[in-house]
Amino acid sequence: MKPIAVVKVGTAAVTDEQGNPNVKVLQELCRQLAALHQKYRLILVSSGAVGYGKKFMKEFSRTVIERRAAASIGNTILVQKYVKWFDPYGIHVAQALLERHHFSDRRSFLHLRETFEKLWENDFIPIVNENDVVSDLKLKFSDNDELATLIAAGFSAQKLLFGSSVGGVLDHDGKLIPLIEDFTDEVFSVAKGSSNFGLGGMISKLHCAKRTTRLGTEVLIFDARKPGALLDADLGMGGTRCPARVCDISAHQKWIASGSLVAGKIFIDSGAAKALQERKSLLAVGVQSIADGEFQKGEVVELYTEEDGPIFAVARAKVSSTELKKSLGDEGVVVAHADEIVVL
Repeated sequence: MKPIAVVKVGTAAVTDEQGNPNVKVLQELCRQLAALHQKYRLILVSSGAVGYGKKFMKEFSRTVIERRAAASIGNTILVQKYVKWFDPYGIHVAQALLERHHFSDRRSFLHLRETFEKLWENDFIPIVNENDVVSDLKLKFSDNDELATLIAAGFSAQKLLFGSSVGGVLDHDGKLIPLIEDFTDEVFSVAKGSSNFGLGGMISKLHCAKRTTRLGTEVLIFDARKPGALLDADLGMGGTRCPARVCDISAHQKWIASGSLVAGKIFIDSGAAKALQERKSLLAVGVQSIADGEFQKGEVVELYTEEDGPIFAVARAKVSSTELKKSLGDEGVVVAHADEIVVL
Protein backbone atom coordinates (compact mmCIF):
# COMPACT_ATOMS: atom_id res chain seq x y z
CA MET A 1 0.00 0.00 0.00
CA LYS A 2 1.27 3.46 -0.87
CA PRO A 3 2.31 5.70 2.05
CA ILE A 4 0.33 8.83 2.91
CA ALA A 5 1.61 12.34 2.22
CA VAL A 6 -0.08 15.58 3.25
CA VAL A 7 0.59 18.70 1.18
CA LYS A 8 -0.45 22.07 2.58
CA VAL A 9 -0.25 25.24 0.48
CA GLY A 10 -0.66 28.69 2.00
CA THR A 11 -2.73 31.69 0.96
CA ALA A 12 0.25 33.78 -0.12
CA ALA A 13 1.41 31.00 -2.43
CA VAL A 14 -1.85 30.35 -4.27
CA THR A 15 -3.26 33.90 -4.54
CA ASP A 16 -2.05 37.19 -5.96
CA GLU A 17 -2.10 40.51 -4.10
CA GLN A 18 -5.79 41.01 -4.97
CA GLY A 19 -6.77 37.58 -3.67
CA ASN A 20 -7.25 36.12 -7.14
CA PRO A 21 -6.11 32.56 -7.89
CA ASN A 22 -2.46 32.50 -8.93
CA VAL A 23 -3.03 30.54 -12.13
CA LYS A 24 0.59 29.69 -12.94
CA VAL A 25 1.32 28.50 -9.42
CA LEU A 26 -1.83 26.38 -9.21
CA GLN A 27 -1.31 24.78 -12.60
CA GLU A 28 2.28 23.90 -11.74
CA LEU A 29 1.22 22.65 -8.31
CA CYS A 30 -1.34 20.31 -9.89
CA ARG A 31 1.28 19.00 -12.32
CA GLN A 32 3.56 18.09 -9.42
CA LEU A 33 0.74 16.65 -7.32
CA ALA A 34 -0.23 14.46 -10.27
CA ALA A 35 3.30 13.05 -10.25
CA LEU A 36 3.23 12.46 -6.49
CA HIS A 37 -0.20 10.85 -6.84
CA GLN A 38 1.54 7.84 -8.36
CA LYS A 39 3.72 7.50 -5.27
CA TYR A 40 1.50 8.49 -2.35
CA ARG A 41 -2.05 8.50 -1.07
CA LEU A 42 -2.33 12.28 -1.10
CA ILE A 43 -4.26 14.75 1.02
CA LEU A 44 -4.17 18.38 -0.10
CA VAL A 45 -4.84 21.11 2.48
CA SER A 46 -5.33 24.29 0.49
CA SER A 47 -5.72 27.80 1.86
CA GLY A 48 -7.03 30.71 -0.18
CA ALA A 49 -10.81 30.30 0.13
CA VAL A 50 -11.41 33.55 2.02
CA GLY A 51 -9.18 35.44 -0.40
CA TYR A 52 -11.04 34.00 -3.38
CA GLY A 53 -14.47 34.76 -1.95
CA LYS A 54 -14.12 38.20 -0.39
CA LYS A 55 -13.99 40.10 -3.69
CA PHE A 56 -17.54 38.91 -4.49
CA MET A 57 -18.94 40.53 -1.35
CA LYS A 58 -20.34 44.06 -1.30
CA GLU A 59 -18.46 44.82 1.91
CA PHE A 60 -15.61 43.00 3.58
CA SER A 61 -14.09 44.27 6.82
CA ARG A 62 -12.86 40.89 8.07
CA THR A 63 -15.54 40.33 10.69
CA VAL A 64 -16.17 36.71 11.67
CA ILE A 65 -19.45 36.55 9.78
CA GLU A 66 -17.90 38.11 6.67
CA ARG A 67 -14.98 35.67 6.76
CA ARG A 68 -17.42 32.77 7.04
CA ALA A 69 -19.41 34.04 4.08
CA ALA A 70 -16.25 34.64 2.03
CA ALA A 71 -15.02 31.12 2.84
CA SER A 72 -18.37 29.67 1.74
CA ILE A 73 -18.03 31.44 -1.62
CA GLY A 74 -14.31 30.84 -2.00
CA ASN A 75 -14.31 27.12 -1.23
CA THR A 76 -16.53 26.52 -4.25
CA ILE A 77 -14.18 28.50 -6.48
CA LEU A 78 -11.14 26.77 -5.00
CA VAL A 79 -12.42 23.28 -5.76
CA GLN A 80 -13.51 24.30 -9.27
CA LYS A 81 -9.97 25.49 -10.00
CA TYR A 82 -8.45 22.24 -8.81
CA VAL A 83 -10.97 20.20 -10.82
CA LYS A 84 -9.97 22.17 -13.94
CA TRP A 85 -6.21 21.89 -13.48
CA PHE A 86 -6.18 18.23 -12.42
CA ASP A 87 -8.32 17.23 -15.40
CA PRO A 88 -5.42 17.02 -17.93
CA TYR A 89 -3.87 14.32 -15.72
CA GLY A 90 -7.09 12.32 -15.34
CA ILE A 91 -7.21 12.97 -11.62
CA HIS A 92 -10.43 13.58 -9.71
CA VAL A 93 -10.80 15.47 -6.45
CA ALA A 94 -13.19 15.42 -3.51
CA GLN A 95 -13.80 18.15 -0.95
CA ALA A 96 -13.70 17.63 2.81
CA LEU A 97 -14.63 20.53 5.12
CA LEU A 98 -13.49 19.56 8.60
CA GLU A 99 -14.00 20.77 12.14
CA ARG A 100 -12.04 20.04 15.30
CA HIS A 101 -14.58 17.50 16.56
CA HIS A 102 -13.70 15.31 13.57
CA PHE A 103 -10.34 14.82 15.32
CA SER A 104 -11.23 15.13 19.00
CA ASP A 105 -13.93 12.46 18.86
CA ARG A 106 -12.32 9.09 18.22
CA ARG A 107 -15.36 7.65 16.42
CA SER A 108 -15.64 10.67 14.11
CA PHE A 109 -11.94 10.45 13.35
CA LEU A 110 -12.18 6.78 12.42
CA HIS A 111 -15.12 7.58 10.14
CA LEU A 112 -12.97 10.26 8.51
CA ARG A 113 -10.19 7.76 7.92
CA GLU A 114 -12.59 5.25 6.42
CA THR A 115 -13.97 7.89 4.05
CA PHE A 116 -10.52 8.93 2.87
CA GLU A 117 -9.53 5.29 2.39
CA LYS A 118 -12.56 4.84 0.11
CA LEU A 119 -11.64 7.98 -1.83
CA TRP A 120 -8.09 6.67 -2.35
CA GLU A 121 -9.44 3.30 -3.46
CA ASN A 122 -11.32 5.17 -6.17
CA ASP A 123 -8.24 7.22 -7.13
CA PHE A 124 -9.44 10.57 -5.73
CA ILE A 125 -7.37 13.24 -3.99
CA PRO A 126 -9.19 14.76 -0.98
CA ILE A 127 -8.93 18.56 -0.81
CA VAL A 128 -9.30 19.68 2.78
CA ASN A 129 -10.17 22.97 4.43
CA GLU A 130 -11.75 24.05 7.68
CA ASN A 131 -15.54 24.28 7.70
CA ASP A 132 -15.42 28.01 8.45
CA VAL A 133 -19.14 28.49 7.85
CA VAL A 134 -20.14 26.67 11.04
CA SER A 135 -16.93 26.21 13.08
CA ASP A 136 -17.20 27.27 16.72
CA LEU A 137 -14.79 30.13 17.42
CA LYS A 138 -13.56 28.43 20.58
CA LEU A 139 -12.83 25.22 18.69
CA LYS A 140 -11.39 26.63 15.47
CA PHE A 141 -8.01 25.48 14.22
CA SER A 142 -5.41 28.18 14.76
CA ASP A 143 -4.66 27.99 11.02
CA ASN A 144 -4.42 25.47 8.18
CA ASP A 145 -0.92 24.53 9.35
CA GLU A 146 -2.51 23.05 12.47
CA LEU A 147 -5.19 21.32 10.41
CA ALA A 148 -2.54 19.75 8.16
CA THR A 149 -0.56 18.70 11.22
CA LEU A 150 -3.54 16.96 12.83
CA ILE A 151 -4.19 15.08 9.59
CA ALA A 152 -0.55 14.08 9.12
CA ALA A 153 -0.17 12.86 12.70
CA GLY A 154 -3.57 11.20 12.94
CA PHE A 155 -3.19 9.42 9.59
CA SER A 156 0.45 8.43 10.33
CA ALA A 157 1.58 10.18 7.15
CA GLN A 158 5.09 9.53 5.93
CA LYS A 159 5.53 13.18 4.95
CA LEU A 160 4.01 16.59 5.59
CA LEU A 161 5.00 19.15 2.96
CA PHE A 162 4.36 22.83 3.71
CA GLY A 163 4.13 24.99 0.57
CA SER A 164 5.08 28.51 1.61
CA SER A 165 5.78 31.83 -0.11
CA VAL A 166 9.45 31.57 0.86
CA GLY A 167 12.02 28.88 0.14
CA GLY A 168 12.08 27.50 3.67
CA VAL A 169 13.44 28.61 7.03
CA LEU A 170 16.00 31.38 6.56
CA ASP A 171 18.81 32.34 8.93
CA HIS A 172 19.58 35.88 10.12
CA ASP A 173 21.47 36.53 6.87
CA GLY A 174 18.57 35.40 4.73
CA LYS A 175 20.24 32.11 3.81
CA LEU A 176 18.26 28.89 3.65
CA ILE A 177 18.59 26.44 6.53
CA PRO A 178 18.38 23.10 4.69
CA LEU A 179 18.13 20.82 7.73
CA ILE A 180 16.57 21.21 11.18
CA GLU A 181 16.90 18.26 13.53
CA ASP A 182 16.56 20.03 16.90
CA PHE A 183 13.90 22.67 17.51
CA THR A 184 15.93 24.96 19.75
CA ASP A 185 15.12 28.49 20.89
CA GLU A 186 17.66 29.71 18.34
CA VAL A 187 15.77 28.03 15.51
CA PHE A 188 12.50 29.67 16.56
CA SER A 189 14.16 33.08 16.94
CA VAL A 190 15.55 32.81 13.39
CA ALA A 191 12.12 31.91 12.04
CA LYS A 192 10.63 35.18 13.26
CA GLY A 193 12.43 36.90 10.42
CA SER A 194 11.26 34.53 7.72
CA SER A 195 7.53 34.38 8.32
CA ASN A 196 5.18 34.50 5.38
CA PHE A 197 1.67 35.90 5.08
CA GLY A 198 -1.69 34.45 6.12
CA LEU A 199 -2.77 33.23 9.55
CA GLY A 200 0.20 30.93 9.86
CA GLY A 201 3.79 31.81 9.08
CA MET A 202 7.12 30.15 9.65
CA ILE A 203 6.78 30.10 13.43
CA SER A 204 3.52 28.22 13.08
CA LYS A 205 5.12 25.72 10.69
CA LEU A 206 8.03 25.06 13.03
CA HIS A 207 5.78 24.44 16.02
CA CYS A 208 3.80 22.02 13.86
CA ALA A 209 7.00 20.40 12.59
CA LYS A 210 8.30 19.91 16.13
CA ARG A 211 5.25 17.92 17.13
CA THR A 212 4.80 16.09 13.83
CA THR A 213 8.39 14.86 13.56
CA ARG A 214 8.21 13.49 17.10
CA LEU A 215 5.21 11.45 16.00
CA GLY A 216 7.15 9.88 13.14
CA THR A 217 6.33 12.13 10.16
CA GLU A 218 8.98 13.92 8.11
CA VAL A 219 8.29 17.62 7.50
CA LEU A 220 9.49 19.62 4.50
CA ILE A 221 9.02 23.37 3.92
CA PHE A 222 9.34 24.62 0.35
CA ASP A 223 8.49 27.57 -1.90
CA ALA A 224 5.19 26.61 -3.53
CA ARG A 225 5.58 29.38 -6.12
CA LYS A 226 8.80 27.92 -7.52
CA PRO A 227 8.37 25.48 -10.43
CA GLY A 228 9.31 21.93 -9.44
CA ALA A 229 9.87 22.84 -5.78
CA LEU A 230 7.33 20.34 -4.43
CA LEU A 231 8.93 17.42 -6.25
CA ASP A 232 12.40 18.61 -5.20
CA ALA A 233 11.29 18.86 -1.58
CA ASP A 234 9.89 15.34 -1.68
CA LEU A 235 13.34 14.15 -2.76
CA GLY A 236 15.04 16.23 -0.06
CA MET A 237 16.70 18.44 -2.66
CA GLY A 238 15.29 21.82 -1.72
CA GLY A 239 13.68 23.84 1.04
CA THR A 240 14.05 22.99 4.71
CA ARG A 241 13.88 19.37 5.82
CA CYS A 242 12.91 18.25 9.33
CA PRO A 243 13.55 14.49 9.63
CA ALA A 244 11.09 12.23 11.42
CA ARG A 245 12.11 10.76 14.73
CA VAL A 246 11.73 7.10 15.57
CA CYS A 247 8.19 6.65 16.86
CA ASP A 248 6.81 3.32 18.01
CA ILE A 249 3.62 4.45 19.73
CA SER A 250 0.20 3.08 18.79
CA ALA A 251 -2.31 4.72 16.46
CA HIS A 252 -4.48 5.39 19.51
CA GLN A 253 -1.63 7.24 21.23
CA LYS A 254 -0.98 9.27 18.09
CA TRP A 255 -4.60 10.28 18.10
CA ILE A 256 -4.33 11.39 21.74
CA ALA A 257 -1.22 13.44 20.93
CA SER A 258 -2.53 15.07 17.80
CA GLY A 259 -6.28 15.32 17.69
CA SER A 260 -7.79 15.47 21.13
CA LEU A 261 -9.30 18.57 22.70
CA VAL A 262 -7.23 19.56 25.73
CA ALA A 263 -9.32 20.03 28.87
CA GLY A 264 -6.62 21.09 31.33
CA LYS A 265 -2.97 21.42 32.32
CA ILE A 266 -1.02 19.51 34.94
CA PHE A 267 2.44 20.40 36.24
CA ILE A 268 4.61 17.42 37.21
CA ASP A 269 7.92 17.10 39.05
CA SER A 270 11.23 15.81 37.66
CA GLY A 271 10.71 12.34 39.12
CA ALA A 272 7.39 11.96 37.34
CA ALA A 273 8.90 13.26 34.10
CA LYS A 274 11.64 10.63 34.29
CA ALA A 275 9.09 7.91 34.97
CA LEU A 276 7.01 8.96 31.95
CA GLN A 277 10.10 8.85 29.73
CA GLU A 278 10.54 5.27 30.92
CA ARG A 279 6.93 4.59 29.82
CA LYS A 280 5.47 4.37 33.29
CA SER A 281 2.13 5.69 34.46
CA LEU A 282 1.64 9.11 36.04
CA LEU A 283 0.88 8.92 39.77
CA ALA A 284 -0.66 11.65 41.90
CA VAL A 285 2.50 11.80 44.00
CA GLY A 286 4.34 13.26 40.98
CA VAL A 287 1.81 16.05 40.35
CA GLN A 288 2.82 19.47 41.61
CA SER A 289 -0.24 21.48 40.64
CA ILE A 290 -3.24 21.75 38.31
CA ALA A 291 -3.97 24.78 36.14
CA ASP A 292 -6.17 26.02 33.31
CA GLY A 293 -9.49 24.28 33.41
CA GLU A 294 -11.52 21.63 35.12
CA PHE A 295 -11.34 18.21 33.47
CA GLN A 296 -13.29 15.00 33.80
CA LYS A 297 -12.14 11.39 33.81
CA GLY A 298 -11.34 10.36 30.23
CA GLU A 299 -10.51 13.85 28.98
CA VAL A 300 -7.10 14.80 27.60
CA VAL A 301 -4.69 17.01 29.54
CA GLU A 302 -1.30 18.54 28.79
CA LEU A 303 1.62 17.83 31.10
CA TYR A 304 4.31 20.41 31.85
CA THR A 305 7.50 20.31 33.88
CA GLU A 306 7.84 24.08 34.31
CA GLU A 307 5.81 27.26 34.09
CA ASP A 308 5.91 28.80 30.58
CA GLY A 309 7.89 25.79 29.38
CA PRO A 310 7.09 23.59 26.38
CA ILE A 311 4.53 20.81 26.54
CA PHE A 312 6.21 17.72 27.99
CA ALA A 313 3.46 15.21 27.25
CA VAL A 314 -0.25 14.71 26.71
CA ALA A 315 -2.36 12.14 28.51
CA ARG A 316 -5.90 10.84 28.96
CA ALA A 317 -6.83 11.34 32.60
CA LYS A 318 -8.07 8.42 34.70
CA VAL A 319 -9.39 10.82 37.35
CA SER A 320 -11.15 14.18 37.27
CA SER A 321 -9.42 17.40 38.34
CA THR A 322 -11.60 17.44 41.47
CA GLU A 323 -10.49 13.93 42.43
CA LEU A 324 -6.86 14.72 41.65
CA LYS A 325 -6.83 17.80 43.89
CA LYS A 326 -7.94 15.61 46.77
CA SER A 327 -5.27 12.99 45.97
CA LEU A 328 -2.13 15.12 45.46
CA GLY A 329 0.86 13.30 46.94
CA ASP A 330 -0.89 9.93 46.99
CA GLU A 331 1.31 7.14 45.58
CA GLY A 332 -1.66 4.86 45.07
CA VAL A 333 -3.64 7.06 42.70
CA VAL A 334 -2.99 6.65 38.96
CA VAL A 335 -3.61 9.94 37.16
CA ALA A 336 -2.94 8.54 33.69
CA HIS A 337 -2.03 5.05 32.50
CA ALA A 338 1.23 4.57 30.60
CA ASP A 339 -0.63 3.38 27.50
CA GLU A 340 -2.48 6.69 27.31
CA ILE A 341 0.48 9.03 27.76
CA VAL A 342 2.53 10.43 24.89
CA VAL A 343 5.79 12.19 25.72
CA LEU A 344 6.50 14.95 23.22
